[in-house]
Amino acid sequence: MKRWGDLSQEAADHLAAGSVLDHAEMAVVVTDRFSNLLYWNPFAEKLFGRQGKSPSRDTSVLSLGIMEKDHPLAIELAKHVLKGGVWEGTFDVRRSDGTIVYVRAQAVPLRPTSGAVTGIVIMAREALRSNEREKDRFGLLERIGERLAGSLYVEETLKRVAEMLVPQFADHCFIELMEGDRLVRRVSQHVQGWTPPSGTWKPVGAEIRYPSGHYADTALRRQETILVEDFATNRSPSPHDGSARLCGEIGMTSAIVAPLLVRGETLGLMYLGLSNLTDRRSPHYDAFDRDFVGAIATRVALAIDNALLFEEERHTAESFQKYLLPRALPQLDGLDIAVRYYPAAPLASHGQGIQTQVGGDWYDVIPLSAGRVGIVIGDVEGRGAKAAAIMGQLRAALRAFAQDDKSPADILARLDEWTRIIATPEQDDNGTDVSVPPIVTCQYLVYDAWSRQLSFANAGHAAPLLLVDGQCVELDIEEVGQPLGVRAKGLHADLVYKEETRTLPPGAALLLYTDGLVDRRPGRDGRMPTEAETLGVLCEKLAKMSGAEVERIADAATVAVPGEIDDDMAILVVRSSDVDLDVESRTFPAQPIMVGEARRMAAEAFASWNVPEERAELACLLVSEVVTNVVLHAATAGVPRRELVVEGPPLPFEESWDMPGFEDEVIGDKEFTLRLRRGEEAVWVEVFDQDLRLPRIRSAGENDEGGRGLYLVDQLARRWGSRPTREGKAVWFEIPTRGR
Repeated sequence: MKRWGDLSQEAADHLAAGSVLDHAEMAVVVTDRFSNLLYWNPFAEKLFGRQGKSPSRDTSVLSLGIMEKDHPLAIELAKHVLKGGVWEGTFDVRRSDGTIVYVRAQAVPLRPTSGAVTGIVIMAREALRSNEREKDRFGLLERIGERLAGSLYVEETLKRVAEMLVPQFADHCFIELMEGDRLVRRVSQHVQGWTPPSGTWKPVGAEIRYPSGHYADTALRRQETILVEDFATNRSPSPHDGSARLCGEIGMTSAIVAPLLVRGETLGLMYLGLSNLTDRRSPHYDAFDRDFVGAIATRVALAIDNALLFEEERHTAESFQKYLLPRALPQLDGLDIAVRYYPAAPLASHGQGIQTQVGGDWYDVIPLSAGRVGIVIGDVEGRGAKAAAIMGQLRAALRAFAQDDKSPADILARLDEWTRIIATPEQDDNGTDVSVPPIVTCQYLVYDAWSRQLSFANAGHAAPLLLVDGQCVELDIEEVGQPLGVRAKGLHADLVYKEETRTLPPGAALLLYTDGLVDRRPGRDGRMPTEAETLGVLCEKLAKMSGAEVERIADAATVAVPGEIDDDMAILVVRSSDVDLDVESRTFPAQPIMVGEARRMAAEAFASWNVPEERAELACLLVSEVVTNVVLHAATAGVPRRELVVEGPPLPFEESWDMPGFEDEVIGDKEFTLRLRRGEEAVWVEVFDQDLRLPRIRSAGENDEGGRGLYLVDQLARRWGSRPTREGKAVWFEIPTRGR
């Protein structure tokens, strides 16, 4: 006779370790010291969604589906247990079907008889689906709070909520938010592979109206979480017949509705439901589930409210930035343009909480005289509304300065002075002015599409990238001046900013950018790439599409450098025409008889360009007026004669003597140049001479014979002006060839 407790051989076989683990309602996973999988039981396959897959020695425990953000936690777990400790906590696991579950795990060291730790044993279960729900609750709420805290956008927040709750806690999840006095469905999430048929449950975007007496209506009115433990005993009215019919077809068993409340305001409702679409050990919610879902709803409401506030702030800041940047770019001859502006992702560090990453990056394209164009890229140090406001002032000031048609170096010198003027007034305890100007990097370029000449000056900004013939290189800049606002006292700006000139090859593209394009936040390994590395990656990718359209180049540049941008980013891409634009130029003696010759030249050029007759005649009339004005002033602007007083006996005269000023006394050698340009929608006329005096409109008297030339130009031309040149000045005007 066997003693009490003695087992038969068959019973002993069933109690073998492997057999017991095969029947255990808990996942058991064993790894070696290097976290390679050695064993998992059938329940682990089910829990982690790896059915039918056998572990191999070269498979890491991370392959079980532990989400990437929890990988550092898993590594720390392994280190702790291999030292002989015990760890317990919660992981987010993404199954092979894409669903997310929360797994409560305990890890202990694996010790053979020798006593040395040779591996790790992990025991895991689905959180809140065991007899230790009270123990799991606090850890799981903490994990949910962490996931929601990382979301700053409403749609992303709602998506995360649905992923957290379906299928782990519910088969169906609806989230409805208040929009004014309307309740609008924003989320409709269901178990994998099932969607409600059309005409049953309301879709996302639909207005939801629960009838009076419905448990959801009760939750909204009472502002408390309502539990429907068993639909078989529920007598609440249904929103409509289609909804009631579907509930019967899928076998709805239980539901919880929680209001989303924050700071005394109701944001909406969160609805969780169970049905017969899944096989659960307990198809009904209980009071514990109601309290737990109520706690989750509190965190969800706070996350949604934060996201709504952040999106409102971000929208305000982005609108502010958007309206400070050019609303539309002008159509320019011989130049294709594309621009991009991206604020950086939200900043949750730097000691200032969550910030919108709108800053002081800006670009601009400014039409100048005779079809020339000013191109600007700049960056104000710092971020936020203050940087954007400074940017707006600088952009407006630079546009005004550019209209003077001065050299790029002169423009930056004036902008540097303006940067100091707009510095916020501050004083120390002694009343001394200690205002600190903002630090601004800027590059200003002037491009002439007819000559392809590019003139520029740089104030501490990154050099543009030149894309031509399958290559991408930095534009060669010999003089990089100091950023605006940091010039040392006593050092004149003219000594800091230097003008340089290059000629762009036909079809070449320039990419101007702010540092947000190449600055990236540290990667997951904590390493921050250097600017040289990111610039190398950018050039490598752009070189492959140097001949592409500017829009494609701009799009490619924004995604060329991997990683999340650390600052706002402005990009401006321009491409020169690969064909020569029409231009005629001729130099004449500054004599009255040459007025007719200049007009004849203009008429012939306009005729060959097929300029409409009435526009050509108008342009020829204004050519006569401007040339006449130049000839008259050339005749009256001779250099004053100087007397040479020689004391003592007369000196012998030698023709080789170089007497300064004598060559200027010859009146007849003055000349002017007439240059005509044709664009897509206008013609430009420029008259160059050696007189430094800029013209101005006179108020001619009633009986005066002259004084009306520039008045006619002002009234009949679309635009006109004058600019200084190295030899004198240029007077120009523009006549449209299309429209008015």
